Amino acid sequence: MQADVSTLMATNLLASLTMAGVMVVVGWGMRREGLQLWAGALAVHAAGYLLLALRGQIDESLSILAGNALLSLALSLLLAAVLRFYETSARWVVLLAPPVLLFAALAMQLDNYGARVAISGAMYAAQAAAIVMALFLRRGETVGRGARLVMVGMGIEVCIMALRAAGGAMNTRASEQLLQAGAIQTATFLGTFVMLLVTSLGFIFMTKERADEANRLLAAFDALTGVANRRSIIAALDRDVGRAIRTRTPLALMMIDLDHFKRVNDNHGHLAGDAVLRSLVEVLGQRIRSQDIVGRYGGEEFLIVLPETTLLGARRLAAELCKAVAAHTFVYEGRQIALTVSIGVFGGLLEPGDSWDVLIHAADSALYDAKHAGRNRVEETPILPRASRDGTHPETFPASLS
Repeated sequence: MQADVSTLMATNLLASLTMAGVMVVVGWGMRREGLQLWAGALAVHAAGYLLLALRGQIDESLSILAGNALLSLALSLLLAAVLRFYETSARWVVLLAPPVLLFAALAMQLDNYGARVAISGAMYAAQAAAIVMALFLRRGETVGRGARLVMVGMGIEVCIMALRAAGGAMNTRASEQLLQAGAIQTATFLGTFVMLLVTSLGFIFMTKERADEANRLLAAFDALTGVANRRSIIAALDRDVGRAIRTRTPLALMMIDLDHFKRVNDNHGHLAGDAVLRSLVEVLGQRIRSQDIVGRYGGEEFLIVLPETTLLGARRLAAELCKAVAAHTFVYEGRQIALTVSIGVFGGLLEPGDSWDVLIHAADSALYDAKHAGRNRVEETPILPRASRDGTHPETFPASLS
């Protein structure tokens, strides 16, 4: 199928301007995402297509040289947008080199249409391949499928432009005139149209997916310490309680509280208290297994969920954690802060009907005993407070968060 080339070029120009406007709206106020650069690239792309479409109505050298240079600059700006998304500084000397080199190369081949097609096609293919490579190398830093869409779109551009370059090198009939209908011309403009839509939508998805992931992390993790927040640790405990009941395997839980933490804030300031909490998490993380989960329950209290762990095993680990914290030197702005922790432990087999709240109540009761027995110690309970006659459990979770 061969379509009218002028119509295809007008369609690509309109698509570029439309997606540029969409990018401006979506990226308003999001300077670090690269959306503004992407919008600028599409606007430049539209300007390049306008100059090419005016072939025969304006000076030919302006249409050929400036038009192709602008298309190359658009691809450079797309690469800059991708780098900005990954918070990498773009080397503008490198990014501006392709359009400058293309301008110079085409200037030397003004009378040879086939050579111009081969040169420009090869340059566009190389630039699109550079965008694919930039995304591929950073694929581990991207969530979702947006980056894949951009790579697919740019992959289409690489193939189409490589085909166009080969056609120009062979000086086929399809490459005799820019506005002459032909298989390569039709494939070029249709492929570019698909590339514009797929890559632009993919880049929008990239920014949305990263924002969604950031929101998910904010909802699941404590911003100060980086461990699971109250909601997440309870969800993990609830999940492991169900698994322990089904598999008849033991489950242990620790409730950890920093002793006299208020004194740290009063004597050294709240920033020192924040630093202490972060250091405590590091100490805990160095001594637990990969399947164990640490979460901040509130203030200076932390929970550790220990799947497939007996009361004896949890008690031994708790004693090690007490010693490790007491031996650790907490330092803030050159000042040493000595701290200890008290730990309440529950561990054992669960029965149908047991739930996360009764485990927390048991560990919390043991922690209470540790505090009143002198702090810097471990107390345990092997018995869960079972449901009362009216079927309710001890209240440990605010109704607003349940």
